[in-house]
Amino acid sequence: MLTLKQIYDDKARIIAGLNKKHFAGAEEAIEEVLRLDTERKAAQQQKDAAAAEMNKISKSIGALMAQGKREEAEAAKAQTGALKAQIAEYDTKMAEAEEAQTKLLLTIPNVPYDIVPEGASAEDNLAVTIGNWPNQPMMDAIAKDGAVALRDWDTTTDEKIAEERLSSLSLGEGRGEVSKLPHWELAKKYNLIDFDLGVKISGAGFPVYIGQGARLQRALINFFLAEANKAGYTEIMPPTVVNAASGYGTGQLPDKEGQMYHCEVDDLYLIPTAEVPVTNLYRDVIIDEKELPIKNCAYTECFRREAGSYGKDVRGLNRLHEFSKIEIVRIDTPEHSDASHKEMLAHVEGLLKKLELPYRILRLSGGDMSFTAALCYDFEVYSEAQHRWLEVSSTSNFDTYQANRLKCRYRRAEDKKVTLCHTLNGSALALPRIVAALLENNQTPEGIRIPAALQPFFGDDMIR
Repeated sequence: MLTLKQIYDDKARIIAGLNKKHFAGAEEAIEEVLRLDTERKAAQQQKDAAAAEMNKISKSIGALMAQGKREEAEAAKAQTGALKAQIAEYDTKMAEAEEAQTKLLLTIPNVPYDIVPEGASAEDNLAVTIGNWPNQPMMDAIAKDGAVALRDWDTTTDEKIAEERLSSLSLGEGRGEVSKLPHWELAKKYNLIDFDLGVKISGAGFPVYIGQGARLQRALINFFLAEANKAGYTEIMPPTVVNAASGYGTGQLPDKEGQMYHCEVDDLYLIPTAEVPVTNLYRDVIIDEKELPIKNCAYTECFRREAGSYGKDVRGLNRLHEFSKIEIVRIDTPEHSDASHKEMLAHVEGLLKKLELPYRILRLSGGDMSFTAALCYDFEVYSEAQHRWLEVSSTSNFDTYQANRLKCRYRRAEDKKVTLCHTLNGSALALPRIVAALLENNQTPEGIRIPAALQPFFGDDMIR
């Protein structure tokens, strides 16, 4: 949630940033926030004046009684009673203005950083790099054409942006390879995943993993957790249902309420990502600066209704209602959060390198960013059977936006001042599309090859 200080200090930049995110009615919403604040302040001033007058009159009552001026004392008591009633009215006005202001602020998204490119959709995202591409001559040609920038997370908006666009680039062409089976056919061929059984017991989007398919899931979970542990992340095993306060704390509510599974009787929500329970560990907490950055990771099942999803993009593992994911979460100081974000990006990229999957990293445009993010990079792996990119991670810096909702603060070592933290998170990684790409990209006449880094966790070098 944006702070009032941010809005007062830099209203024009806030409105411009909201417009970059294509938030309708940005200027009107910000002006209404400020109007409500003025209304609250006016009620506060009126209350303070009434309270001061009441205190003054109250002090005179005793003296009037001592002087035998009972009628004047009773009149003074009546005045204090009337002032008490006025103060109660002012309290109500203040509470109503503050409640309306907070309710409005909860519907206003975070403001993107200046580095975020203009754009209305995924078509306007910018490539930072492409890695692990097996056809080196093609990779060199792509780079030469300017489609891929250097690995510079801080590349600013300039004339190179047009050269970085990859929306029209088809990396499936020119590979000169035999057509490969999509993962849903491979899953059936090797008895790895049964989508029909999932429909039978739950519904579409809830696959059943069997035998080597289940073992592959477990191997990936353990591999990702082991890598996170090596990178200094403390593993958390949180609940997979959260209360509404937790949903509001990280920004899923009210923005994504229709996309979350809601247990109405208990007013609990199935988590869409471990970001929600893990970040909420620090709700209403003041952290000593020496404890930062906090680095947590968690494996959970994730649940998303995906209302409105349809078409070829939802086939097989491409889009599910329940899936496994490892999340990395950081709580940090404003001064160090940029460095934390870069470390997280390097960590996710390292996982994809070890899995030997062709990938690309995109800096999301304003129109394609999440409600809560100030800066977000997506990692996508290439599907050699579907000839398309599959998103496997979003790694975001939320600045103080979530922390303000959560009241997640830290005490500075230098002056003991309490101020808002920065929060960050990323998928490291989401399993379904990783599994899809591993199956499709590693199929051979003998079976499906398991990448070397994953073999100790899987217990074999092939799916046969």
